[in-house]
Amino acid sequence: MACTALSRVLGFVRVAVIGAVFGATGVADVLNAVFMIPNNLRKLLAEGALSSALIPELARALQSRRDGADDREARILIRRVLTLLTVTVLVVVTLAVLFARPVVEVMLEFPEAWKMELAAELFRLVFPYLLLVSVGAVLMAVLNCHDVFVVPALAPLLFSVNVIAAIVLFHRHWGLLAAGIGILAGGIGGVVGQLPLFLRRGYDLRPDWRWSDPRVRRIVRQWVPVVASASIFAITQQVALVFASGLEDGSTSALANALVFWQLPFGILSVSVVTAHFPRMSRHAAAGDGEALRETFAKALRLIVALMLPPAVFYLFFGEQVIQVALERMTFTAVGTRLASRVLTGYTVGLLSVAAFNFAQRYFYAIADYRTPFLVSLAVAAIDIPLAILLKETGLRVAGLAVANSIAFTAGAAILLAVARSRLQRLAGAQPVSYGVRVVTANGALAVLLAGLATVTGTWWQTGSTWQNAALICSIGALAVGVTLALYRVLRLAWWQL
Repeated sequence: MACTALSRVLGFVRVAVIGAVFGATGVADVLNAVFMIPNNLRKLLAEGALSSALIPELARALQSRRDGADDREARILIRRVLTLLTVTVLVVVTLAVLFARPVVEVMLEFPEAWKMELAAELFRLVFPYLLLVSVGAVLMAVLNCHDVFVVPALAPLLFSVNVIAAIVLFHRHWGLLAAGIGILAGGIGGVVGQLPLFLRRGYDLRPDWRWSDPRVRRIVRQWVPVVASASIFAITQQVALVFASGLEDGSTSALANALVFWQLPFGILSVSVVTAHFPRMSRHAAAGDGEALRETFAKALRLIVALMLPPAVFYLFFGEQVIQVALERMTFTAVGTRLASRVLTGYTVGLLSVAAFNFAQRYFYAIADYRTPFLVSLAVAAIDIPLAILLKETGLRVAGLAVANSIAFTAGAAILLAVARSRLQRLAGAQPVSYGVRVVTANGALAVLLAGLATVTGTWWQTGSTWQNAALICSIGALAVGVTLALYRVLRLAWWQL
């Protein structure tokens, strides 16, 4: 979690640099829109979907080792998966680069011809990032199955460092393409950073073309429904991107900027919990230990609820202030702040729902049930896309895309958790209702405090990004954390002991 926090902070710095150099303008819209295409495909082809299909199978192979066999079979499995993944993604990358303009015309709706031309040029440069990050995602899954979390969590740091350096050093000479060069360098760093530990555990990168392996075929069969379920958030984001690109200038950047702030608590807290518990649930399921599986599920779910509500409450009252203090400098103006803050509010109301949805999916993958999350994901998309089409034409405009997303994932999370609880029969530890009431009580008190602070402090933040304002917003954030921890202790919600 600490490593992911550092990575997210650097990711925020990356967005701040992009905002300072390119502003919330049409050029920034092109950069944000183009980068989100390979980034979302990464979740479809590799990080979200393939990892979710791979980890349970690899956990079973490693369980055989614990039962007395060696881990040679696990190494062979990874060779074959990496070979298949590399060939598949390489074909996709080659076709996308060759037909960049038609792909961009399908994926984006910029009305200006110069934006579409610039988007196609940048797309050709950054799309090979998909291959690099796909290989890095497999290395991360392998290391997580060996209970190695620090280095994989730090690997994204290299991505942000490279993008920031490339923009700062080269934007005057290469303009928007400097960011593309940094993206490619960051993808290389993500692979190279994990490779030593991967090799040290006996794995290697030798190609193995025997894809008829039943385990590889199972992974591929599992990967198909996981594409639609584990990566549904990426799909809805991409749809929202298409809709946003057809709205007013700055809409795409507002969507991208809001997601960065939204993903800060989501990535640090929720993703960290899921990353640590998904391999564990897979091992319990492989060993047939139902009691341990129930206990791990309940523990992780309590953690997610306790950790995700406070940042959601904070953003509801101080989201605009955070964005203005963080981004409003040079070419990024108050107009961009207001637009991004409205989108952030729309996403914030669904922060806990998306976290719970993401975790519940992993439970079903751990028990090798891919049908349930697939069907529920279809329901989420069926709610989100029509609602987004409707709301973007209202006064909400781009913020309506975020509201539609939150509503859809709230419904999806409720369905998945209800089914999961019926499968588990009972949850270990604290009673869910009692625990939920205490968490809501604590965060209700936090909301009252923050509402009072927002009223008392007034409009200090409208002066933009200054060290004084940064210190004040950090102080308010630190106070919120301290109050939350105190309330949790008083109400016997010691989540750090779970």
